Amino acid sequence: MIEQAHVQAGDKPTPALKDIRDRIATAVGETEGGTGLKRLTCWLQMPVDSAFGKMMDVNCQERAKVVGALLSPGEGRLFTPADLGSVINASAAWTGIDTALKSERAVYVNGPASHVGGAESNFKSGFHVIVFLAVGKDADDRVYYLGLDPDVSATTESRAAWKALVSGEPETKPEEFTPAKSLGVVKSMILGDKDAGFGPLVRKYYVDTTAKFPRIKRFA
Repeated sequence: MIEQAHVQAGDKPTPALKDIRDRIATAVGETEGGTGLKRLTCWLQMPVDSAFGKMMDVNCQERAKVVGALLSPGEGRLFTPADLGSVINASAAWTGIDTALKSERAVYVNGPASHVGGAESNFKSGFHVIVFLAVGKDADDRVYYLGLDPDVSATTESRAAWKALVSGEPETKPEEFTPAKSLGVVKSMILGDKDAGFGPLVRKYYVDTTAKFPRIKRFA
């Protein structure tokens, strides 16, 4: 699994954290509401309730395409690299990804669920798709990618945040959210509740850019 970490207020990727936050906030706010559930399913891969026993869908591929396009104001729109599990030169592939990110294009990142997903994800086999939004370096020169993983089940933190948002007796199910409630939930999960940093669905990914991704195991 790709090593992941929380975003820190002092991180300085390209594009800048503020630009990424503004881009997300604008896109989420402009997403067609329709019903609360329509906005939620656009941005989040959610459980049916707080028990995480069942997810509402497995549409990570199409969701990443939609979200990636919404978050790509740069010329050329969403960038979809070659299969990262079979590229001839991994370093060259990631150089192309860096160029796209720095041009304000989100990047579609497809890989084995066990590699690109979160440690607590309900999705353990097959593939999973996330979206990268920026590239940066820590103080020790370690390169990281700022990624959005819509999977609410992905980490302990994302699960706890979701449970807090649907808490109550009885709890609020996703299909019961009003448009206003859905907007608040999406922003809380992605942007968090502070002016700096992000919610639990946006994390730093420390990718080994010299190596191919593990191959995705396809099942008949």
